[in-house]
Amino acid sequence: MTGSELDRRLVSAALSGDADTVRDLLHEGADPNTPAPEGGLPILCAAVAAYDAPVTEALMDGGADPDRELPDGGTPLWRALDGGSPAVFASVLGKEPRLRLPEQERERLLARARSWYETGPVDGLRHRTGARGPAVSVRVTDGDYDWVDQYALGGLVVRAGHGAILTSLEWSFRIPTPVGELIDRAVLIPDEEHVDWSAVWLTLVRRHCEEVLSATLAHRDHPDPAHRRFVADYLRARGIIACDSPSAERESGVLAAWATRETDGAVLAKVLEAFAEYEHPGMEATGLRHAAHQDPRVRLRATTVLDASESRSREARATLLALLGDPDARVRLEACRAGLRDDALLAPAAEELVRLAEGPYAELRGGVAEALASSRDRTPAVADALAALLADGNQLVRLEAAYGLALRDDPRTGEAIERVGPLGAGFEHDHRVNALWDWNRDGKRPWRLSAGAGNA
Repeated sequence: MTGSELDRRLVSAALSGDADTVRDLLHEGADPNTPAPEGGLPILCAAVAAYDAPVTEALMDGGADPDRELPDGGTPLWRALDGGSPAVFASVLGKEPRLRLPEQERERLLARARSWYETGPVDGLRHRTGARGPAVSVRVTDGDYDWVDQYALGGLVVRAGHGAILTSLEWSFRIPTPVGELIDRAVLIPDEEHVDWSAVWLTLVRRHCEEVLSATLAHRDHPDPAHRRFVADYLRARGIIACDSPSAERESGVLAAWATRETDGAVLAKVLEAFAEYEHPGMEATGLRHAAHQDPRVRLRATTVLDASESRSREARATLLALLGDPDARVRLEACRAGLRDDALLAPAAEELVRLAEGPYAELRGGVAEALASSRDRTPAVADALAALLADGNQLVRLEAAYGLALRDDPRTGEAIERVGPLGAGFEHDHRVNALWDWNRDGKRPWRLSAGAGNA
């Protein structure tokens, strides 16, 4: 295949959002700086404008130049910053930008990000377009999990993720922004799934040292619950990412003591959720202390703590059994997860899961299906509940149900695979799809999912 044909196919794949094909074509020798047919700008700019982080990442990995000067004097990196998507900007920023970019350029990027953040996306759009009408806003997912507001005005679109972009730039350029300033930035929109919140806790985890830890922990006494909840979320992340840290024992002790005095239900629930990520001798006692709390969010995380405890006393087992009948369905599901790992609670936990599967809890059905599928219970009632979940409108629920039937070698597995429906990209290494493939292969049955899934 000629270079021009590779480049043409690269443009087509990039514009259609096919990151895997982009990677394949770049591996075959396509030019990562190929211009797009409209405007003649590098295809990287088109991916940036489309907020396509996977394609921008694929182009960057393939050698696209984020610092190439454009006709307007900017660069693809500047366009990514202006666009306000932290996920896209992180892809275009590349690795070790502190070494790649001269000091003057780093300062200009920081100033531009700070200006966008302080001005705000709507006023920024008005300044750029001259439009004075109301902006159209929509909440979008940025990256895999977080959300950000996206605004359109005067023909331009901007995402309000410049706080996260500023935070990531400061970290990339090794600027020690004061911890208090970072936390203020995180809690301005006090939502744990907002891009600004996530960027700050990630930066603090990366900057970890005694000084940063102490400055962050000081906010657990802040009068604003959002500050305290942020600290708990930061410690939760520390427990997951750095569970073997030398400071883990101190952090778990802080959480244990904090749980005895926190009065805000949302914060206490987050403290308990964080505590469950650590090891501590008082874990079971902490879970028991809060298992009957009036706030269901606290009972939910007290159940998580009891499940995480290395010990399982008679009192804890009795408490978990009682929580299987909690008024809140989320608490019951969490108690089921704990019960499935306990021989004495396996049967009642499975019975409650079947009831949850039959109940009007659409938002919990994915978790219910996952728990049923992986449970050690092999009774007909559980298999029937899994088969019933094949009628659910959510494909992931159907996939989990089919997986559970395959693990049980249930005769309805073939029908279940058909009910899953065609799977798109992203399932090539999914353990559930692999199990379904193994079930087909072992029985020499035809593969009924999409050709790209599993090992087909």
